Amino acid sequence: MEKIFSPAAIEKRWYETWEQSGYFAPQGGETPFSIPIPPPNVTGSLHMGHGFQQAIMDALIRYHRMKGDNTLWQVGTDHAGIATQMLVERQLEAEGINREALGRDAFVEKVWEWKAQSGGTITRQLRRLGASADWSRERFTMDPGLSQAVQTVFIQLYEEGLIYRGQRLVNWDPKLHTAISDLEVVSEEENGHLWHLRYPLSDGSGHLVVATTRPETMLGDSAVAVHPEDERYRDLVGKMIALPLCDREIPIIADEYVDPEFGTGCVKITPAHDFNDYEVGQRHQLPLHNILTRDAAISDAAPPAYRQLDRYAARERIVADFEALGLLERVDDHLLKVPRGDRSGVVVEPWLTPQWYVDAKKLAGPAIEAVESGAIQFVPRQWENTYFAWMRDIQDWCISRQLWWGHRIPAWYDPEGNIYVGEDEAAVRTAHSLPDSLALSQDEDVLDTWFSSALWTFSTLGWPDETEELATFHPASVLVTGFDIIFFWVARMIMMTLHFRKEVPFHTVYVHGLVRDGEGQKMSKSKGNVIDPIDLIDGIDLETLVEKRTAGMMQPKMADRIAKQTRRHFPEGIPGFGTDALRFTFYSLASTGRDIKFDINRMEGYRNFCNKLWNAARYVLANCEDVSFDSGDAELSLPDRWIMSRLERSTRDVEQAIDNYRFDLASQALYEFVWNEFCDWYLELSKPVLWDADSQPARALGTQRTLLQVLETTLRLLHPMMPFITEEIWQTVGPLAGRPGSTIMLQPWPQPDPGRLDEEAEAEVGWLQGVIVAIRTIRGEAQLGPAKTLDVLIRNATEVDETRFQRNAPLLQKLAKVDSVTLLKPADEVPPALSALHQQLEVLVPMAGVVDIEAEKARLEKELEKHRKEMDRLQTKLSNPNFVDRAPSDVVENERSKQRAAQDAFDKVGEQLARLQGLH
Repeated sequence: MEKIFSPAAIEKRWYETWEQSGYFAPQGGETPFSIPIPPPNVTGSLHMGHGFQQAIMDALIRYHRMKGDNTLWQVGTDHAGIATQMLVERQLEAEGINREALGRDAFVEKVWEWKAQSGGTITRQLRRLGASADWSRERFTMDPGLSQAVQTVFIQLYEEGLIYRGQRLVNWDPKLHTAISDLEVVSEEENGHLWHLRYPLSDGSGHLVVATTRPETMLGDSAVAVHPEDERYRDLVGKMIALPLCDREIPIIADEYVDPEFGTGCVKITPAHDFNDYEVGQRHQLPLHNILTRDAAISDAAPPAYRQLDRYAARERIVADFEALGLLERVDDHLLKVPRGDRSGVVVEPWLTPQWYVDAKKLAGPAIEAVESGAIQFVPRQWENTYFAWMRDIQDWCISRQLWWGHRIPAWYDPEGNIYVGEDEAAVRTAHSLPDSLALSQDEDVLDTWFSSALWTFSTLGWPDETEELATFHPASVLVTGFDIIFFWVARMIMMTLHFRKEVPFHTVYVHGLVRDGEGQKMSKSKGNVIDPIDLIDGIDLETLVEKRTAGMMQPKMADRIAKQTRRHFPEGIPGFGTDALRFTFYSLASTGRDIKFDINRMEGYRNFCNKLWNAARYVLANCEDVSFDSGDAELSLPDRWIMSRLERSTRDVEQAIDNYRFDLASQALYEFVWNEFCDWYLELSKPVLWDADSQPARALGTQRTLLQVLETTLRLLHPMMPFITEEIWQTVGPLAGRPGSTIMLQPWPQPDPGRLDEEAEAEVGWLQGVIVAIRTIRGEAQLGPAKTLDVLIRNATEVDETRFQRNAPLLQKLAKVDSVTLLKPADEVPPALSALHQQLEVLVPMAGVVDIEAEKARLEKELEKHRKEMDRLQTKLSNPNFVDRAPSDVVENERSKQRAAQDAFDKVGEQLARLQGLH
């Protein structure tokens, strides 16, 4: 093994070996275990959320593969309708090519060309994370097989009356000219205004005041609503309003939707341009006045004075006209949530347009029952409540999109507007006996990408054909997903799979939290806190990082702010930590269901963990290269028995944690065992035994075998979480430990062995550790060098302690650098000494010849004064409002952290000084 662990030197080599050798393909016993990957967008690149999610899935897959399960990780990508179409459109526009001029078929061909050339970025990055997915079975939602499944489902649902075409409100993106889902709408608070408008009563007896953030929509008002129990307006219900600027009247209606405490208690109702108003309109059978065009300009349904005006130009004119008529009560500044398309960035409009819908209410019942019965379980279970809340109030699902890239809706229209649904035009004509002379035109829309994704678990396995893979791996064992798509994806998969397969799509849904930055803020480009997982793996210099974070920013001030912020946080760029350190950091943070605060400083600790493991392996190999497991008498020492017992407990803890999706507990158990018990203690305890190999060969052989067995087993325990370093080390250690094979990933998962538990050894080594720690504490506090040997006195020793001191004297001498250990009797006089406790034992080091008491007091008093001055300085700084209120929050928190550290140091030195002053 190389002296220094270098992730870059091994990761690419091992991944290529695994993939080329076919190790990721299903293999194993009769028990299937499968995970369907949430298909990332084909346009996407890896972000921290992907990285966390893939790490969880890969750990589960590697774990079950090692347990002998027939394991499939079904991988693939989503065609991402809007994102992909926008990307290719921009590329064509840069070449001076217009999509409309190019035509639909040619444009779609250009998209396929783009996918062939550039669509593999995300899958290459998944490989960098060590994802052991079966790439030979990679699927794409526009593949012929998946497209056939989509078409089959659409046709069947239409024939069953569960898909229909209707005119309802949708989220309309006036730049992209398509309906978009709620998930594609980003609502953020912005500064705006609240206009208070006077609406005159038709009989001239007065007016009502309504408030709106969108004055232009008043052109489409159908009513003014008040609460039915509002005494102020009860007598007005049923009367008419003369709608200003429009030559029509609207009624005053009573509806419980109105909050009588908000504003004047009067609400303008615009059913064609507000989702809540639409529901009110349906209840009261109000007319729909669609006053916007697909570009969000004013339509011909509005009065002539406003037609063709952009919505914001119309707003200005309408407000001016209200003011001229004396009908503008007032204008207030107002903080409001503004919905914008996540791709276009423009304000989305609720718009009335013909679309295709799935009757989701009829599909929801079985999907609710599947979770209620336990056929599907959410982890953590609280997410079931979110699922039920959505499903019990489910609305019909708009599945059509006004795009060219995607699954084109298999519906045709004749000149009379009659609809015919089928596989193709020929099938439609045959099924409905339509003559060739009757002109048919196919629907221009494509299906929502969530429609094809809803079929993911079974379409990727060959459905509608009844394949062997479908019979083996469906339902999937577990789905790993974020909470934000429980409704958009998880619920729809459950509905569709139950309807078409009569079985659940998966048995368990593991819901993970959102990956946030170290301060708990959501990662976003505008905040300048986005971290690329590949940069954490490979490293990136400061200037490249700044350029990457500010690329494409149109606002110079924002770019400058983010550049400064990046330079402050990463003055030397980001060092490369390697994939294993990144993955282990993810696992350490993976407490079920909670958002993850990703602190890059933790990665340094786990990179050190990799180095610790590497160096431990080098020590083992240096001492065990010629060890035989087939011949020679071996005797296990106390430390050997102890570490085997601790390994047994750790094996059980890790397995239980993974089985319960507690990757944080699994990683913690492994870290504690490897770092503290194996490296810090057992390797040190093994040295005296190996040093005396000539005089005690059987004991030395026992320790050598134990070193190899424990390291090899630990590598297998770690492998699902840290695949690269464990594979590299195992290739040498495995054969030496009697485990030949081509790869660690196909080795069996360590099995529990009750025979390895040894409570007696654990108790005695625990006692030994306590004594050694007490001696080291004294040595550290008195600043006695590690090479200085000490005479130790012990008070309050029992007969058991006396026996243990006798048995472990050689270990104490070597590990604690002790010349002698004297057990004091109660009547013995104790000289001036430094002391520390372990249980009831008082461990004493006489100061004579070891410590100059007066010099030590002087040193400690000087150090105490230094810490006092630092505390005073920090207190003054943190008491200054100008600093606390104006400095960046991370800078202030850093100073508070320094203050806590100074206080801790002051207290510790004070305790040492007090002990010395108490000596006589």
